[in-house]
Amino acid sequence: MFVTVQDLTIHVQVEGPPGADAVLLLHSLGTNLHVWDEQARVLARQYRVIRPDLRGHGLTTVTPGPYAIDALARDALGVLDALGVEVAHVAGISIGGMIAQSLAAQAPQRVKRLVLVDTALAIPPAQSWTDRAALVRAQGMGAVVEAVVARWVTAPALQGAAAHGLRAMLRRTDAEGYAAAAEAIAAADLTAATRGLAVPTLVLVGDQDAATPVASAEALRDAIPGAVLEVLADAAHIPTVERPEAVTAALVRFLAPDAVADPLEAGMAVRKAVLGAAHVARASAAATPMDAAFQDYITRSVWGGIWTRPGLSRHTRSLLTLGLMAALGREGEFVLHVRATRNTGVTPEEIAEVLLQVGAYAGVPAANHALKLAKQTLAEMDAA
Repeated sequence: MFVTVQDLTIHVQVEGPPGADAVLLLHSLGTNLHVWDEQARVLARQYRVIRPDLRGHGLTTVTPGPYAIDALARDALGVLDALGVEVAHVAGISIGGMIAQSLAAQAPQRVKRLVLVDTALAIPPAQSWTDRAALVRAQGMGAVVEAVVARWVTAPALQGAAAHGLRAMLRRTDAEGYAAAAEAIAAADLTAATRGLAVPTLVLVGDQDAATPVASAEALRDAIPGAVLEVLADAAHIPTVERPEAVTAALVRFLAPDAVADPLEAGMAVRKAVLGAAHVARASAAATPMDAAFQDYITRSVWGGIWTRPGLSRHTRSLLTLGLMAALGREGEFVLHVRATRNTGVTPEEIAEVLLQVGAYAGVPAANHALKLAKQTLAEMDAA
């Protein structure tokens, strides 16, 4: 999809259930949103994953340079605004990580957790970035492809599929977009702003990254109180592509610690996201001493213990719940979960498919009655 943010038409890919916590993924210089493909595939099971192409990259508008990190961060905030997202986890790689730092400094209330991948407070020397900007403006992207990709992946990976994919991204990047963003890196020093952050932060770095080495990652960790550093083995500057499983595992662990630490809090958050905050508020207000313990039980054990698990997406769990409630004839729960589809991303067409399955395996009368309830409930939702 495309969204308009001031002077830009920004290309953005959005995946995952609409009611889930948002995760904003910001890519590196000379690539595009696809450097996060493997991570997005997994995260979208539980999160609303938002991946924009940065200014001058991918399918987003190219404007003349130089760019500035703070302005690129405002572009990213504009994407969140356009999508109606108030708060998000934010992850960025390389220049994307610099943008993430600036975004968190400019709008700390909008960042829930921060993941900084192979990035730094500053990436000197500035002259190397301005020289590279001049080179690609004069000779095009082909002049830097091999030298840059050699720093993006480890030597054994240079002739592999990951490196070939990265070469293709780099070659297809607009020269002015690349040069202008390189000039943003040249001018950037985020030390003062980043030292003021108070957001849970994970710093990831490849053990063979020459562009933003482990020492830079350590300095970044030390600048943010409570930040955690993980060093990825056998990885260079773009581990999201070279070591996707390791990066994905680190993200999943870091973004969802509350599901283990506090199942009641995590369950309440998921319950609100799926059923709607208004419904949960009404249910909580109506609780009495008779059912208070039961409400606590389902919030902890069902919403906090099952719906938070990463093995199935929220969308899939929604479909399964609809099918089970229809098959068992649980009318009230079925209608409740039809209403929840606005938050889980399940479409009327998918509800119809589930009920065909129910008809085949649990009986036509059960499916027929559920279909009647679904049509009535969806019509009421549309009218409201």
